[in-house]
Amino acid sequence: MSNTLTVRLPEDLFEQLRKKARSTGLPVASVVRQSLETTLARDRAAAGNQAWRKFSGIIKGGPRDLSTRKGFSRG
Repeated sequence: MSNTLTVRLPEDLFEQLRKKARSTGLPVASVVRQSLETTLARDRAAAGNQAWRKFSGIIKGGPRDLSTRKGFSRG
């Protein structure tokens, strides 16, 4: 690993990290890395699920309201 990041944490958050590290047997730095990786992967997946939205509303042609098509009305 070649990058170092210094973060100042409130005491209660650091204590939670230490407890997690003790319970998993991993160093605190590894717990932080895993948490970041999990969060960022979840964000990427959520962004990928929303990618279709940039295309919504750009299809041209056809009726403006699909309910105007014959054969699909119940009235």
